[in-house]
Amino acid sequence: MTTTQREPFPFVTKVIGLFGNWLKQRRELIELMEYDAEFGGLEPVARELNVTPADLERLVRQGSQGANELPHMLTALGIDETALWRAEPALLRDMERVCSFCTHKRRCHRELVAGTAATNYVEYCENADTVDTLRFKS
Repeated sequence: MTTTQREPFPFVTKVIGLFGNWLKQRRELIELMEYDAEFGGLEPVARELNVTPADLERLVRQGSQGANELPHMLTALGIDETALWRAEPALLRDMERVCSFCTHKRRCHRELVAGTAATNYVEYCENADTVDTLRFKS
C-alpha cells in the first residue's frame, strides 16, 4: 500500500513561500541601495546591463521572478531558449527586461496554462514583435 504525502497546511506553506520571496526581494533592494551609496551610483552596473539606473532599480523591485513567463512563452511558441541564448544573449536579456516590466502577467499566465498563448500572444505580449521576428527568421 502506498502512502500519499499530503501537505498538511497548503495555504500556510504558500504564505511562508511568498513571505520568503518578499524578504529576498527586500534584501536585493537593500544591497542595490548600499552599492549605490558605496560606489556613488548605479550607472556602471546599469550600463553593463544595458538599462537605465531607474530601470535597474525597477528590475530589482520586480524581483528575480519578474520574467518567469518568458521561458514558457518561448516554449509555447516553438522558440528554443537555449539556442536563442547562444545566438543572441543581448536580445534574450532585453526580452527578459520587457517581460519583467509587463503589465499583462495575469493574462499571460492564464493563456499559458490554458494552452492558448501561441494563438493570442499578439494581443497582449509586449515582446510580440520580437517574437514574430524570431519565428519568421527561422
